Amino acid sequence: MMAAQQDNSVRKLRTLFISDVHLGSKAAKTDYLLDFLRHHEAETIVLVGDIVDGWRLKRSWYWPQNCNDVVQKLLRKARKGARIVYIPGNHDEFLRDFPGVHFGGIEVAQRYMHEGADGRKYLVLHGDEFDVVVRNARVLAYLGDWAYDTAIAINIGLAAVRRRLGMPYWSFSSWAKLQVKHAVNFIGEFQKVVAEEARRHDAQGVICGHIHHAVIEEIGDIRYINTGDWVESCTAIAEHHDGTMELITWHQMRGGASEGEASGEADKLLAQLLTQRAA
Repeated sequence: MMAAQQDNSVRKLRTLFISDVHLGSKAAKTDYLLDFLRHHEAETIVLVGDIVDGWRLKRSWYWPQNCNDVVQKLLRKARKGARIVYIPGNHDEFLRDFPGVHFGGIEVAQRYMHEGADGRKYLVLHGDEFDVVVRNARVLAYLGDWAYDTAIAINIGLAAVRRRLGMPYWSFSSWAKLQVKHAVNFIGEFQKVVAEEARRHDAQGVICGHIHHAVIEEIGDIRYINTGDWVESCTAIAEHHDGTMELITWHQMRGGASEGEASGEADKLLAQLLTQRAA
């Protein structure tokens, strides 16, 4: 299922699954994510990895106000009673040293078994452990990351031109990725392996991120769900109170959206993470 949000009302959901935000990357569409979070409330929010882009932050520090605003927004939701579970990915792997630790009400977990309202069990993980390149050829992974950055840079320029012409957003990097036969084959193999992992854990479904390819589909007896990303497609998975899963694509273009919230708590949380990592 795929739906574009059309109105400004707040949607009340059972669970939200979001991944691959890549805070700290210039490609992160933090303004769209902030807009999305304003219009969606959930009892549980699961962050399915690569929320913070540690790889890029190591190369060069980039942390604008909107990154603080996203962290602050999530902290505020936690204070208001939402349960927030953070499953680290490969780009924010420094958090894997803190399973079970709570940061400002956000709980870190290696994996998470989610029971849907309909009784279906979903294994939730980022998915990078099933990416052979990330696991066995770190240098190639970094080179791939550089190539992806280049495609994203083209995206930014192209998006600016299309906006001036009154045309809707279109992702060059996503299109290019799907034109490459090896990439398409990789996605198919990734989905099969991740589905098999869910089967091994007696789950009826799996929810993951990592490959930036949002989809809900059945792979044999396993429901495979990928949350997509917030650098290209701006997608999230919503679970309704009857257990129905919805793939939401956030198309509203509110460029520069910012809540103007105080960033002190977000700065403090980031400093705490970096300090504990150094220790």
